[in-house]
Amino acid sequence: MAETARWATEDMILVENLEHSYGNFKAVDGISFSVKKGEIFSFLGPNGAGKSTAINVLITLLALQKGKAVIAGYDVTRDPQQVRESIGIVFQDITLDRDMTVWELLEFHGRLYNMPVEKRRERIDELLKLVQLEAKRDELTKRLSGGMKRRLEIARGLMTRPKVLFLDEPTIGLDPQTRMRMWEYIKGVNREGTTIFLTTHYMDEADQLSDRISIIDNGKIVITGTSWELKNTLGHDLIYLETDNNERALAILENFPAIRDIKPKTKGFTLVVHEDGTKVLPGIIDRLRAAQIEITTINLKKPSMDDVFIFYTGKDIRDEGQAPARARFMQAGRR
Repeated sequence: MAETARWATEDMILVENLEHSYGNFKAVDGISFSVKKGEIFSFLGPNGAGKSTAINVLITLLALQKGKAVIAGYDVTRDPQQVRESIGIVFQDITLDRDMTVWELLEFHGRLYNMPVEKRRERIDELLKLVQLEAKRDELTKRLSGGMKRRLEIARGLMTRPKVLFLDEPTIGLDPQTRMRMWEYIKGVNREGTTIFLTTHYMDEADQLSDRISIIDNGKIVITGTSWELKNTLGHDLIYLETDNNERALAILENFPAIRDIKPKTKGFTLVVHEDGTKVLPGIIDRLRAAQIEITTINLKKPSMDDVFIFYTGKDIRDEGQAPARARFMQAGRR
């Protein structure tokens, strides 16, 4: 217990050497990471990367097979009930009761967790104000827009004042304007003191919201850092080129001093440079022209989170289907 208490003061989430297998398939392969109190932490990975399995272990939907996981000071194996009482979850699929009003839904959720009447009524008023649904308190949930439903999902996840809020694709299916407004609600929740664990397939979302990001692929964490740190690992700039002889161009540029890495693409290739690209580009152009290689396309840009993701996983991030799990969690929480 002393070890758990020490972790609780330093990390809101701490995972060490977590492994989980389905038969002979190892979905999570010895990952370790931590999330500090008050952080917004993003978990990114393509289909089958292992992120859903890892999260389901953390929220006690899957039994821990190997390793250690502590949430808000509680071990997921020894103290599963305390873990459930310390977290809130917003799943990817909207699971609101269509025939309840906004207020009734939050009231029902508070009752499930045995919140005292005065406490839950006060909390409902606070949350409706936070997610700007005060004018919709008596509206049936089936009449809400997609963005309003997402905001109501977040409010429900916050009813018990969780120390950690897990958000699984909180803005999926929303239009860009609603997504940006949702970011503000998430930041507001974080300012209330709630640590947030976010999964998202939107690179700009991870970039804008996260204090730190972990990229997971093939069951392993590839890299963790702030958005700036991850982009900085690629080099200073990226230069994309298409030529009339890419194979020869690659051979010529292979030992160019300012080039850190070369990534072949479908039609051309990307140069990762560790200097200001505007200063490096003239030398690259001169060298190719001297070899009588024609440049057909050229593009200079700063690394983005999409570039980081593709660089470390070798693939584009894709939508990942995930079966609704809220019912199982709610059932577990009432045991």
